[in-house]
Amino acid sequence: MTESEQPSVPLSALLADPALGLRQVAGPAEDRRVSTVGTTEIENPAPYLVVGELLLTAGVRLPRDADGIDTYVRQVVAAGVSALGFGVAPVHEEVPPDLIAACDRHGLPLLRIPPATPFVAVGRATYTAISEARNRELREISRAQSALATAAARPDALRAVLDRLSAHTSAWAALYDAHGSELFSAGPRPASPTPERLRALAVRTTARVRTAAAARSVPAAAADHRTGTHLTVHTLPGPDGTTTTLALGQAATTAPTPVHRQVTSTATVLLALLTSPRHALGTDTRGAGALVRLMLGATPAEVAPALGAGHWTVVHGRNDHHALTGSPDDDDPAQLATLGTALGTPYLYVDGPDLKALIPSTPEARPEAPAQAAELGWTLGFSTPVSAADLPHADRQAERALQRALAAELPATIHTEDPLTVHALVPPADARDLARARFAPLDEAGPPGPAILLNTLHTWLTHHGSWDRTAATLQVHRNTVRHRLARVAEALGVDLQDAGVRMELWFALQWLD
Repeated sequence: MTESEQPSVPLSALLADPALGLRQVAGPAEDRRVSTVGTTEIENPAPYLVVGELLLTAGVRLPRDADGIDTYVRQVVAAGVSALGFGVAPVHEEVPPDLIAACDRHGLPLLRIPPATPFVAVGRATYTAISEARNRELREISRAQSALATAAARPDALRAVLDRLSAHTSAWAALYDAHGSELFSAGPRPASPTPERLRALAVRTTARVRTAAAARSVPAAAADHRTGTHLTVHTLPGPDGTTTTLALGQAATTAPTPVHRQVTSTATVLLALLTSPRHALGTDTRGAGALVRLMLGATPAEVAPALGAGHWTVVHGRNDHHALTGSPDDDDPAQLATLGTALGTPYLYVDGPDLKALIPSTPEARPEAPAQAAELGWTLGFSTPVSAADLPHADRQAERALQRALAAELPATIHTEDPLTVHALVPPADARDLARARFAPLDEAGPPGPAILLNTLHTWLTHHGSWDRTAATLQVHRNTVRHRLARVAEALGVDLQDAGVRMELWFALQWLD
């Protein structure tokens, strides 16, 4: 932040404060900005002053002669002080006439501070006013950034962003290509020759960037401020810190404020994103090509190499917070971006409380569950890395891993191959036939249907027979769970309180298609 952009308050605001009782007795009538307040009684305070300061003095060491006072004022003005505040009494009964004359001569506003106003009150009032002004600026920036972000999500995003930028900066805004062609504009168009001057400035700026010696030049800006017209141009940042050949131009009748510059900076970044090839395709070019090939009949195994991964890890997830509350905030784009970054993949699909993801992997890689996922409320199940041809198998692995994580109340579990299991002892075909025969009676059970009854049974067994946790997961009343399971027990002719029966049904559920 430059000195001119330091938080400040106009001198007129302090003069208008009745509690201070300040009165300007010398100097120009033009308003000055005050960014800080200082008090000193040394003969030459210039080395200790800062630009924009309101200097307060009671004249304890003020020179007694006119020449000395003139030198004092000249030194203060040279230091960039905005104004001089002189406290009358007890040293001086009134502001010395020689001081008034010197301030008029050197263009320094001179304020009379009455005896009843302590210097600390002037400082307190100044900093309070600066703080309030800064808060107003921050609120204005926040509103503008929110409006720009909303505009960027519209179908006519480029026009909408320029329109919001123009409204919040009171400037005509235009987007130019490298040749100076006006692609879009917003706001009242200024009279000639302002548009022509702005176009020429944009062409010169983009040309200077393109011919820069550095291989990776940074975005550039240029300004042309003349009486009554203020022109600014910003080239758009490109990927990896490079610079595009597009430029944003603005023309206004007043100089841009720090707030306007901050809002323009946000708009510049948004415009760069909206004009990037990645945004134009809605994804990266490799992903778009893979999607086209899939939709035209290619298999996942055929298109997977185009995505840059030989093996994939499948992830299933569930957000318990969403399941219990139905909060819409779980689909917030910021959370999805955080989750994608934590998992290290852009291939995410979130449907309410459920998540599926594909992570590019290597055969020897072991999946790791990120802590950020648990912080966002997600429970995850990971498959082992597989080739694209084995993705259906990995999908089942990830789902089983998720169910184990939910049952054990762990943030995540990773599938592990273990040949010494019941699943490994029973031939898959025989296991599927057994499962279909075991649950065939549910096909005649009537409403709510076999699928819902099986899902309720699976969830209940996953939660070790807990009615409350099953009801919370399914988002139904616990009496509904009891009713459904009674239907299952009746149709299958079993006692669900028997541990052996529950074990048998659990294995059958794992084998069911």
